[in-house]
Amino acid sequence: MKRDHRAVAIDGPAASGKSTVARRLAERLGLVMVNSGAMYRAVTWQILQDGVDPGDGAAVVEALTEMEIVGGVEDGVSTIAINGRRLENEVRSSGVNDHVSMVASIPEVRECLVAMQRAYLEDNDVVMEGRDIGTVVFPETPFKLYISASEDVRAARRARDGEADAVAKRDAQDSQRKTSPLKVAEGAVEIDSSDLTIDETVEEACEALVRLGWNE
Repeated sequence: MKRDHRAVAIDGPAASGKSTVARRLAERLGLVMVNSGAMYRAVTWQILQDGVDPGDGAAVVEALTEMEIVGGVEDGVSTIAINGRRLENEVRSSGVNDHVSMVASIPEVRECLVAMQRAYLEDNDVVMEGRDIGTVVFPETPFKLYISASEDVRAARRARDGEADAVAKRDAQDSQRKTSPLKVAEGAVEIDSSDLTIDETVEEACEALVRLGWNE
């Protein structure tokens, strides 16, 4: 990790609120917000578009080598484009929801995208959210948060957003995969957002960063 730029790493399971907290923190602290999950979703979307079986690791890796993946920044938020197409709402489709954990478990996919994620720190202070940010992407950063919520609360949040994927299944896939499993990073401050509003969760996150040594 470059010394002249700082990274806030936010990990947590699906629908824990980490994406919204990351975005609010980025706005508040003047950082670039990077959604690492959108990168895995974008690759998964392209795999499905190409008619590749997400369960065929070799075929996914072959397809990956033929993709032009470009990460950018617009209005302080990361963007992702594949083969010249900027991807946004497409990556929230049910097909992507159903297969993203499978694609994200492939070591070559993670190696490719982790390199892209780390590259953001070359030019920016960042707050990055995902499932292995504090453990793999930026293990040296002192600014690590782990945001969780109960399974019932997270399932209700997904349903409110019109997404019906089972959080328990996603939890199992993300936590049990061999490559970069979801877990609490060493030194991370844990925040349970089950009974908190977004504003309250953001406040707790800010207070945690101060305790970890953050100064604006």
